[in-house]
Amino acid sequence: MNTGVVIDIGREALTVALKVASPLLAVALGVGLLISIFQATTQIQEQTLSFVPKIVAILISLILFGPWMLTTLVNYTQRLFLNINNFIK
Repeated sequence: MNTGVVIDIGREALTVALKVASPLLAVALGVGLLISIFQATTQIQEQTLSFVPKIVAILISLILFGPWMLTTLVNYTQRLFLNINNFIK
């Protein structure tokens, strides 16, 4: 195993991690932005007003994107385990 293979494995792992995390982060960012605009407009400075909708939105997006996220991670892990023989050489 040379350094190029290790770098490729690391790059692919980071790419998969970003691809899996991006839907949840985008939803949290969007909800946070909407709540911040609402708070600035109405001048309500309640901390739970920004926290609770984000948690609910993340839970809903986990229900929606969860199967895709799990499939992506399982496919990456299977590819890694199937090619482990090639990595050792």
